[in-house]
Amino acid sequence: QVTLVESGGGSVQAGDSLTLSCAVSGTLGVYDITMAWFRQAPGKERDMIAWLRGISDTVYHVDAVKGRFIASRDLTNNKVFLQMNDLTPEDTGVYYCAAQRRITANPLRTESLYDFWGQGTQVTVSS
Repeated sequence: QVTLVESGGGSVQAGDSLTLSCAVSGTLGVYDITMAWFRQAPGKERDMIAWLRGISDTVYHVDAVKGRFIASRDLTNNKVFLQMNDLTPEDTGVYYCAAQRRITANPLRTESLYDFWGQGTQVTVSS
């Protein structure tokens, strides 16, 4: 069993930066499982925006955030981060971290494939 707790959301202005944190606890370490960040914009589905392959240093970002967001792991503290730079109003939404036990070669975008979810943290970007 794995428990995920996000933090770090808030209200910012366009162009600002924000870093989200996801604390991982339970029977598996943050390196042993596949982690992902999802975002759910108002009125839209929840979409995967960053993926960290388990037992690997491979990190994937979708085009919409590539070059602005950086997902990373902290193995010492068993956390995953999402550093978000140059935020725009289109980045507004609830951000979730998710985990799955399986290790796959390619990013998994489908939320139903993930075994564990955090409660989500709200990010609001004003123009």
